[in-house]
Amino acid sequence: MKYQALPQSLYVKNRAKLREVLPPKAMAVFNSNDILPSNADGTMPFRQNNDLLYMSGIDQEESILVVFPDAFREVHHEMLFLKETSEEIAIWEGAKLTKEEARELSGVLNVYWLDEFENIFKIIAAEAEIIYLNSNEHLRRNNPVETRDDRFRKWCMKHYPLHRYERLAPHMHRFRSVKEAEEIETMRHACGITRDAFLELLAFVKPGVNENDIEALFNFEIMKRRSRGPAYQPIIASGANACVLHYVENNQECKAGDVILLDIGAEYANYASDMTRCIPVSGRFTPRQKDVYNAVLRVMKKAKTMLRPGVYLDDYQKEVGLLMEKELLGLGLITEDDIKNQDPNWPAYKKYFMHGTSHYIGLDTHDVGLWTEPIKAGMAFTVEPGIYIREEGLGIRLENDIIVREDGFDDLMGDIPLEADEIEALMNA
Repeated sequence: MKYQALPQSLYVKNRAKLREVLPPKAMAVFNSNDILPSNADGTMPFRQNNDLLYMSGIDQEESILVVFPDAFREVHHEMLFLKETSEEIAIWEGAKLTKEEARELSGVLNVYWLDEFENIFKIIAAEAEIIYLNSNEHLRRNNPVETRDDRFRKWCMKHYPLHRYERLAPHMHRFRSVKEAEEIETMRHACGITRDAFLELLAFVKPGVNENDIEALFNFEIMKRRSRGPAYQPIIASGANACVLHYVENNQECKAGDVILLDIGAEYANYASDMTRCIPVSGRFTPRQKDVYNAVLRVMKKAKTMLRPGVYLDDYQKEVGLLMEKELLGLGLITEDDIKNQDPNWPAYKKYFMHGTSHYIGLDTHDVGLWTEPIKAGMAFTVEPGIYIREEGLGIRLENDIIVREDGFDDLMGDIPLEADEIEALMNA
């Protein structure tokens, strides 16, 4: 691993949460992700299944975690099954986790090799009445590729058809959306890496640089700080490209007078950061650019205070929409008549601010969480309003990551330059 492992105590706490919600005679099974092929004999970089990681800290392929609190034998209450290493694997791939290393990372005392799984599972399945299985139930999911969890569900239901099956996903969404202190500090560290790289970008950008050059510098700066890489594909969008919400080509020249929208974030220890800043290619905003920038900034500052315990995200988004409506009126982009005649299902402000203001963030950039339940203290969100004026070739989005507290919020990016005057001063230092 490139990163410093999180403390074992985190995973012990996380499994305790699961045990509290499992009914009698129930067990839960988590599978790692696959190493996916690319072409020929190549493979994609491995990225662990976040639910398995959250429960165990094991960041290795071909791993299984079983939690069965009511198992007859104590050695079956919590079990890890790992790929057994060999001299050949060590030569070609590098050494895999030993049983002792897995115990140290996870706090799971009972570690077995993967080839023992089916025999042991046969024993505990005879005792269990309910089997909780995992699946990707993210609201934006798109699963064209079958995962190890998918294959295991089919195998399990085929070989044990008379058991009662339940979903782990709702519980995992509830657990993972409220961050423990160890997670928050890891996310803060990821945000610090993003901050340091962004400061390097401010000194680098000038007319004539290519969006790709900026992306390359960002990737270099975060990786030399022990990040595995970007938490998502960076958006380096200059000029009119900033009006394309998911612009990722990053291949155009940055021209004098334009603004660059940088939606960038480093990952650290599998936890994401997600930041957006807008900077002027020439080092100074025009008066119009600064007016739009400051309008977005005002919405962002107010929106951060509105994410508080007890609030529903849908209600929050409607309130932010009213803030944006006022700013767009002030900028002359919409009129009172536009508001009076608007479609309630697509308000007038949506012409210039068409996306949501916030999403959960954590092990995933768009992390799991339940939109049908109120916000709780400890939840982590982005706050990212934006105004996109295609006819002017100008897009402004500003984004920070925050932790909701009982008495306010903790801005994990509060030390990253945000004010327009501060951006200009740093670019002209």
